[in-house]
Amino acid sequence: MVAIDPHGGGDRGPQQISPDAALGEADHEAFHANLLRAGVDDGVRHVRRMSQEALGEVEGEVSLLYVDGAHRYGPARADLERWGERVVPGGTMLVHDAYNAVGVMVAQLRLMFLSPTWRYVGRSRSLAEYRREQLTGAARLRNAAAQLRGIPWFVRNCLIKLAMVARMRPVARRLGLPDADDWPY
Repeated sequence: MVAIDPHGGGDRGPQQISPDAALGEADHEAFHANLLRAGVDDGVRHVRRMSQEALGEVEGEVSLLYVDGAHRYGPARADLERWGERVVPGGTMLVHDAYNAVGVMVAQLRLMFLSPTWRYVGRSRSLAEYRREQLTGAARLRNAAAQLRGIPWFVRNCLIKLAMVARMRPVARRLGLPDADDWPY
């Protein structure tokens, strides 16, 4: 298993885009402590680079890809496109912050919505699952319709975030933000 994360302390949410070395180092230490605690540290190779820089560090195809990268459109699109190319036919791509982060959602719609090579399996909250398969005609339209069913949840999440930015926590709660949750989710 290969884990790619620069642990730079940035891209932690809309209010934390700029890198913060101390936060990055704390993330890095927590990541390795979690691997050790789970007893899997010997089975995980960590590439401490930005996603697109790490493309050359990982060879071959993958059967399971979990994308949890930057939430802005450009980096999200690059991750889905360039790393997605490495998924074998029949393989799975899991996309975190799907139907949740605007940049990820726009990239997802642009690349996956009418894709001839990605079948939407479904989602659990903000984790979407796609299977690499060849789709034609009616199958592509059914696939697009299946993805559209998640749009109301995405709109709800955007409204919650707007309410949070406007410091309208009671409105955000009425829209579904649990009491325990805080910015940005």
